[in-house]
Amino acid sequence: MKVNYLMCSLFMSLFLIGCAQMEKKMNSVPPGSQQSQMFEKKITTTVSCNYLLFLPEDYGKKRQSWPLMVFLHGAGERGSDLNKVKVHGPPKIVKNRKDFPFIVVSPQCPEGDWWTEKVEVLINLVDDIAARYQVDKKRIYLTGLSMGGYGTWALASAYPERFAAIAPICGGGSRIMSLRLKDIPIWVFHGAKDQVVPLEESEEMVNAIRKRGGDVKFTIYPDAGHDSWTESYNNQELYDWFLEHRKE
Repeated sequence: MKVNYLMCSLFMSLFLIGCAQMEKKMNSVPPGSQQSQMFEKKITTTVSCNYLLFLPEDYGKKRQSWPLMVFLHGAGERGSDLNKVKVHGPPKIVKNRKDFPFIVVSPQCPEGDWWTEKVEVLINLVDDIAARYQVDKKRIYLTGLSMGGYGTWALASAYPERFAAIAPICGGGSRIMSLRLKDIPIWVFHGAKDQVVPLEESEEMVNAIRKRGGDVKFTIYPDAGHDSWTESYNNQELYDWFLEHRKE
């Protein structure tokens, strides 16, 4: 019993010393003063989304890495039915082009959500695809239309080091993004008669990036309304342009 008593006493002493030190640390800022502090907390979260994945018909036949194209759809394709994602852009094109020279990942945004709120989900999806498939990590490209155009600007500005080139179509963003976008090759598309997303949304981004010396191509379709994506994605020059760029 004496031994147990001593061990208990030792434990209580150490506990009280620890509490005193913790309290001292917590109260390390004297009243009336201001001192630097650090906050640290480990947080784990789960992110998820449904997506379409296209692999070129020659994928896996020989040892090679493939460029990856990330496509972000518009607001009308949100929901839980991936067939809706196939109505525009690369997911539509690859239905008839089995030799399309990109791995294409096309996530679907849940109903009521926005791509600009899903940046962390998207970058984690990109990382997962790049890790599990034969992706050339120096040739990852990003494009999107309307809501997906906004998402393209947002995701690229948050992670500019990940993308070799981007192509936002009839979207927009904040001019402050130009600080992080000026070193990415960008091709912007917009219809001059767009009544849903005004042309000025793209013009502001293009002008801000150009003022910082950025590399931006800007195509304006003088007679197009909101649908400036059909002509853009049917243009082989866009895909050739993507493939000209590689992340250093």
